[in-house]
Amino acid sequence: MKAVLRAPASRASAVRPVASLKSAVSRVASVAGVAGASLALTLAAHADVTVKLGADSGALAFVPETVTIKSGETVTFVNNAGFPHNVVFDEDAVPAGVNADAISRDDLLNAPGEAYSVKLTAAGTYGYYCEPHQGAGMVGKIIVQ
Repeated sequence: MKAVLRAPASRASAVRPVASLKSAVSRVASVAGVAGASLALTLAAHADVTVKLGADSGALAFVPETVTIKSGETVTFVNNAGFPHNVVFDEDAVPAGVNADAISRDDLLNAPGEAYSVKLTAAGTYGYYCEPHQGAGMVGKIIVQ
């Protein structure tokens, strides 16, 4: 008995698995993009203001550095670049009667997109910083009206 090797019937059928792989990768990327957009919309829906932890350029900064909100609104801090970060409110830079420790996030946010939200009700100015990067100038301010 002789073994017979046959070429594919056409070049198109030989390429078909690659096309299917590209199609599958495209579908996965599309679903992942929708999931990422959905997460961003969910975060935005629960935040009146979003502050990035780390600038898009990689600079160690809160973006925006200063935000103004109304009493009762929520600020969500989202890890963006240069992490780990945290959000520590300065006890000497919050309105009288506000417990800075209670609204701070001392634990580090380590993963991309990881977030911390805080609802502020007392009117005044709140100064805060990122403990690991305070020396590099990573400080911010929230003005509550």
